[in-house]
Amino acid sequence: MTAASHLIDAFLEMMSAERGAAANTLAAYRRDLGDYLGFLAEQGKTPGTAMREEVVGYLDGLKAEGLAASSAARKLSAIRQFHRFLAIDGIRGDDPTRIVASPRQGRALPKVLSVAEVTGLLARAEAEAAEPMPGQDGAQTLRLYVLIELLYATGMRVSELVGLKRQAVMRDASFLTITGKGNKDRIVPVNDRTRDAIKTYLATLAPGPFLFPADGAEGHLSRQVFARDLKGLAARAGIAGARISPHVLRHAFASHLLAGGADLRVVQTLLGHADIATTQIYTHVLDEKLKTLVETHHPLANGGQT
Repeated sequence: MTAASHLIDAFLEMMSAERGAAANTLAAYRRDLGDYLGFLAEQGKTPGTAMREEVVGYLDGLKAEGLAASSAARKLSAIRQFHRFLAIDGIRGDDPTRIVASPRQGRALPKVLSVAEVTGLLARAEAEAAEPMPGQDGAQTLRLYVLIELLYATGMRVSELVGLKRQAVMRDASFLTITGKGNKDRIVPVNDRTRDAIKTYLATLAPGPFLFPADGAEGHLSRQVFARDLKGLAARAGIAGARISPHVLRHAFASHLLAGGADLRVVQTLLGHADIATTQIYTHVLDEKLKTLVETHHPLANGGQT
C-alpha cells in the first residue's frame, strides 16, 4: 500500500469517527480520492506536493470527459475536505484547494407531471387496486395505490415513505408523523381520499411495526421495488417511464401546491426542507403563473393600447 493510500485511509477514519459519515459516503470518498490521486501520480505529484494548478487540471479533465458539473462539484468537495485534513494534521502547510472555484452548475428545474397526468396515474392505481388485472397480486396493487396516494398527498421523500411505521398514522388516519433528515419529525395532514385509502389498506395488514412491510433485512419495502412498480403503473397509464420516479411525484406535490396559491413557507414545512432556499427551486411555477397573469390582464399585453 502506498503512502498516499495510507493518507486516504487516515482521512476516512477521521470522517467516520469524528463526523459519523455513513458507509456509502465513505465509499464514495474513497472512489473520488482514488481517482484524484491517480491523476496526481500521472503528473508526478503527491497529495503533499500538489498545487492549485493540479487541482484545476484535474477538474478540467473531468469537464473534458463530459462529467456533469454537479458530479465534478461532488468530487471537488471530497478533495477539499481531504486537503483540509492534511493541513490540519500538519502533513502539509497549505491547502491548494482554498482558491479553486467550484464547477458552475446550471439551475436544474425539477421534472413535474401535470395535474391531469397525476390524476390519471392515481385513477389507474385505484382501478387496479379495486380489480387487479390477470396475473396481478391484489395485495401489491392495493399497496402501490396507497403508496402513490401518500406520496402525492404529502410530498414526503421516498425513503420516508417506504420506512413509515404504523404508529405514524395519527388521528383516524387524518395526519402522519414523518421522520425526516436528522431524525426530525413533522406532522403532515392528508386529504379525505388518502385517509380512506390508508384505512382500507390497514385493515388488510398483519401485525407488525411497518406500514409497508417486506421480507428484506430492513423489514420494509425497498425504494427500488417501489420505483420499479411505479414505472410499470405509469406505462399502463400512458406515461413514459423516463418521466416518472418517486421524486418526480414529490416535485409534483410541491409545484401543484404553489401553482394553487400555497405559501412557500408552508410548502417548505411540508417537504421537510431545513432551508427555504431548497424549496425555492419550485418557484418556477410561480414565475409562469405571474407571466400568464401579466399577459392576460396588463393593458399593453398582446398589442393592446391604453
